[in-house]
Parts: sequence; structure tokens; C-alpha cells
Amino acid sequence: MKQTDVVIIGSGIGGLSCAAVLARYGFDVTVCESHSIPGGAAHTFERNGFKFDSGPSLYSGLSYSPSANPLRQVLDAIGSDLQCITYNTWGCCLPEGNFDTSVGAEQFSQVLKRLRGSDAVAQWQQLQQVMEPLAEAAIAIPPAALRFDLGAAISISRFAPSLPRHAVNVWKLTGPFSRIMDGVIQDPFIHNWLNMLCFLLSGLPASGTSAAEVAFMFADWYRPGVVLDYPVGGSGALVNALLQGLEKHGGRLILGAHVEQVLVEGKRAVGVRLRNGEEIRARRAVVSNASVWDTLKLLPEGAVPKQFRAQRQATPECDSFMHLHLGVDAQGLRSDLACHYIIVNDWELGITSPQNLVLVSIPSVLDSSLAPPDKHVIHVYTPGNEPYALWQGMDRKSQEYEQQKRSRAEVMWQALERIIPDIRSRCEVTLVGTPLTHERFLRRHRGSYGPAISAGVGLFPGPGTPLPGLMCCGDSIFPGIGLPAVAASGMIVANTLAPVRQHLEMLKDIM
Repeated sequence: MKQTDVVIIGSGIGGLSCAAVLARYGFDVTVCESHSIPGGAAHTFERNGFKFDSGPSLYSGLSYSPSANPLRQVLDAIGSDLQCITYNTWGCCLPEGNFDTSVGAEQFSQVLKRLRGSDAVAQWQQLQQVMEPLAEAAIAIPPAALRFDLGAAISISRFAPSLPRHAVNVWKLTGPFSRIMDGVIQDPFIHNWLNMLCFLLSGLPASGTSAAEVAFMFADWYRPGVVLDYPVGGSGALVNALLQGLEKHGGRLILGAHVEQVLVEGKRAVGVRLRNGEEIRARRAVVSNASVWDTLKLLPEGAVPKQFRAQRQATPECDSFMHLHLGVDAQGLRSDLACHYIIVNDWELGITSPQNLVLVSIPSVLDSSLAPPDKHVIHVYTPGNEPYALWQGMDRKSQEYEQQKRSRAEVMWQALERIIPDIRSRCEVTLVGTPLTHERFLRRHRGSYGPAISAGVGLFPGPGTPLPGLMCCGDSIFPGIGLPAVAASGMIVANTLAPVRQHLEMLKDIM
């Protein structure tokens, strides 16, 4: 039996952020990861010299400090650096045609002028004006200042002078973005575009996406001089930066450590039991970075009230993914390939319709270290719009499964052919991932992208639970899907467990 201050279940970005910040605060931290590779949905894996990001790979706010991005705030807190390549343009293949666009409000106005005319530009500019004070309100209190106890009144006090002027906008941030969008935007293309961005942010259209999430995006993407970032080495470099911070401050990661149950004694979480029978005891807390549904599976019967279990189990879920990971011959390819492409087949179907939206990432156009010479790595995926029900109960070794993989992957091949017409003849490595792949390798309930909690209908629950000693972090806790949200969730848990004095010292160091 081992002893530690805090044991963390899962080494996703949320769990590693929590662990590294806790270690920075002086806690003895142990992270248990079931997989042989750390990072959860952000891990990097290699095949035949090609390095693949396992999950989506669009980053911003990482290449400078101070930043509104919670992940950058975590890296600053733990003293870890991250080398990034910056860029600002991505490609679009939409029903209106193929074009490049970029972050920055003015460039998108030029796209609108060409596609939709002056009226559309005027609507976009009006939306910018409406969103400007909301964006300022959304970033007025940095996530690094938040904690989930009464100490929050102290930790956010240094930002209090700016809060009164934002107070009138706070209520607008709590509802769905559609409430703001529909009052300004009549142009159907802009309407579709914003619904698409909302879906990529939250897994839901504008009617279900929090206005605060979109306001944060406007603050980050549509400001002067903005750039996008790609970490040198891919998403694995992010994971390594967090691990270096964790280990530098005395924490540890255990791979191949599958947590089978949270140990409960005297109505308190006191540690975990691994599949091999080993127990790790936690003097202060157990923190679960597993999803809301997977965390429930780890709790003994009676550990939490039945009503709590039923409510959490009923959390609505986003659909899953299809993936193509390709290693390809790049000789003779056009030199102006973008790092990312967005492909929409039909706006009329709705942005959330299965296989209607496809994303393509070719990060080796920025970072040549990801592939052998004259090669590219390509990641194509359907982002949270692949129904798990189509795959449920299938035998992964069966012919039926292989046939369905080929069939459901075809839309990704066709999307990629709009960018590289001869792509199928160029492939040297071809890997197809399904919701069952997500479920198996990422330990994701039904392979889900995360909770589908609609703004104005439900609230994300926060890190607390009715079981003393058990806290949670990850995409089930904090609004938004992706790195900023999960990093914020992990940092908030770490701050909550730390004394307020140490929290204030950390803020002084990074702000």
C-alpha cells in the first residue's frame, strides 16, 4: 500500500494540469493512467516514423504570456515552457465554395464581402460591437484566480476593481449564444458559420452553446495581431510540458495503472484500488479526471446518494468520432497546403448531422519533425457527430466491423480528396478509428466527445461531489470542450485544495 497526498485518476490534460499545479503548491501527487501513453485524448502516438495527434489539434493563446488561455496559465504556474509555431490561416470547403480564411475580424469581413456582400459585412461588424464588452467580461477574471470554496472571494479580489463595469453584461453570458446572435445576424451564411463554430466549441449549435464560451472565442480569435499556435512536436509536447512541471515539483505518473475502484472508508474517499490489487491511499483527496459516467463506475454502491448517481448518469452526451490517421508521400503536393481545413457538405442538413462536418489537420506543413522527409501526417475526423448506436455491441474483430469502418470512413476520404485529389494512392500508413476505438483507448463512455449540457437548460456541476475527499476535473466539469476548459477545471481543483495564501502567491507570479 502506497501513501500520497492526492491521487489523480487519469492523465488527460485536466488531470495533468491539476496534478502539476498541486505539485507546484507542494502536495505529494500521484497520477494513475490506465493507458501506456499519457495525455488522454491529447496523446501522441507513432507509426513508421509518423507522429500522430490522437485528438483535435487547433490551439491558440499558448505562444505568449500572460494569456487568457487557462492552459497557458497552468504552464506559467508550473514554470514549463512550450515552443510553438504560429500561423493564422486555415482552409474552408463549404457549399459556397473553397476559400482560405484566418483569425482576425478584418480578414473575415473581406471573406464576407466577397461571398455575401456589404449587408453581411455590416451585420458582422455589428456583432463584433455587441460582443466586444461581452468578450471583455468573459476574460475579466482569469481561470487561474478561481477556486471552489469561500476562499474565492479573496482570490478574485485583486480583479474586483474591473468587475463593476462588467456586471451589466454578466447575465448575458449565462444564456445561449443564439439569444445574442439571432438579435443581430440575419444573413444565412454568417448564421451557419457561427453555428459551426459553436459546435466545434461545445458539441452543440448556438442554441445550446453558452454565450460566455463564444465571448471567450471572440476575445481570443478576433483581436488585432492574433495568431494560432501549433506546439513543436504536436499535442504530445503539451503533455510532456505538463509532465515536466509535475515531476520537477516532485509529483509522479504511473502508466498501466488502471483504477478499478475508489476506496471509501468512513463515508470518505481515501484512495484507489488498481486492477492488479494494489492500493494507493490519499491523505487529502482523490481527483477523478474520468468522464462523469466513467467516474460513477468507480464508486462503490452507496458511496453517493442514489439521486446524485441518477442525475449524473442522466447527463446528456455528445456523439463520438470517426478518425483517419494517414502517413502519406508528400512529393509533388502543392506548396500552399494549410494546416487545417473545415469541410461542410450541406448547411441544410444542420451542422450537427452525422458526417456533415469533417475536419482535416495536416500539422506537418508547420512542423516537419512529425513525419519523415518528403512525407506528411494527416488527421481527418468527424468531430463529435458519429452516433455510438451504429457501433454498439459490434465485435471489433468481425467482418461486419471492418465493412462498417470502410463505409463510415468514406465521407472522410471524400472530404480529403477535395484538398488532395490523389490522396488514396499516396498513403503509406492508414489507420481508421471509430467510437469503439475512442471507448477502448481513451476510456470514454460510449466513445463520447463529452457532456452535451445546453446553455440555459442545465449547468456544468463543478468539481465537488457529495462524497468527502472526492473531486472531479475534466470535460464533465467546466463549460466548453477542449484544452482550455479541461485545463481550467484541473487548475480550479488544485487551487481549491491549496491554502489561499499559496494561491495568491501563484497569482502574483503569473499575472
